[in-house]
Amino acid sequence: MTNSAPALRVPSEIELDRRLYRRRQNGKSVAIALVSTLVFAALVWLLVVNTPGWTAVQQSFFNLDVAISAFPRVIEGLWLNIRVLFFASIGVLIVSLLLAVIRTLRGPVFFPLRALATGYTDLFRGVPLLIVLYLVGYGVPGLGLFPRMPAEFWGTVALILTYSAYVSEVFRAGIEAVHPSQRLAARALGLSHAQTMRKVVLPQAVRKVTPALMNDFVAMQKDVGLISVIGAIDAVRAAQIETAASYNFTPYVLAGLLFVLLAWPTIRLTDWYSARMRRREQMGSIV
Repeated sequence: MTNSAPALRVPSEIELDRRLYRRRQNGKSVAIALVSTLVFAALVWLLVVNTPGWTAVQQSFFNLDVAISAFPRVIEGLWLNIRVLFFASIGVLIVSLLLAVIRTLRGPVFFPLRALATGYTDLFRGVPLLIVLYLVGYGVPGLGLFPRMPAEFWGTVALILTYSAYVSEVFRAGIEAVHPSQRLAARALGLSHAQTMRKVVLPQAVRKVTPALMNDFVAMQKDVGLISVIGAIDAVRAAQIETAASYNFTPYVLAGLLFVLLAWPTIRLTDWYSARMRRREQMGSIV
């Protein structure tokens, strides 16, 4: 008995014509969008450069020589921002997951833990990050309980405290979005509560809230620049120093552009992943 190979499905002539039509329409849409964007950009540029104060603004904010001179110090400060962002992201992930799990615990015996986690999230979601930076950066060291630490350390702690409150609510929403039948099925198979959370609930919850988590990460990439208020020589503080030396605001613009370049890959990745999730949901492939 021989196994015959499955016959390859050959698209019909009508299907091939449809595909060709779609490709042509997509190409036409891209061309129209490109032309309209270029025309709009040219009109905006002509409008801006013909304003009476453009020359003064250009010298004060878009001076190429000042940007080149300030670039080494600003980029050195940006590396500090990146290091703070790296360690803050790890801390936020750990603390927020812990808070989310605590807030989803069942039973009256866990009420004190749930109340503590709820109070934490309510407090740090309500207090502005700038105030948390001042309290942590100047208040905590003033207690004299800790050895002398650099300003970026306290900035990282403040970011973790604030963003853990936001991200924990995102995780909690993802956990509660998992259908209860998933937990019941896991417990019926003999898994403990911890095993159910780790192997069944959390993987589904993280997948559901990944776009929201990535948006929070983009927001933290911007807010990491606020650590300059407690004395850290990051990109923003370096730009301030260069501005004071040259009496020109171009270093601030340079720092802003560097932050945009830092966030742009994550922004594009977030949009791509969100679109991918929508397509999969439309096909009904997500539980």
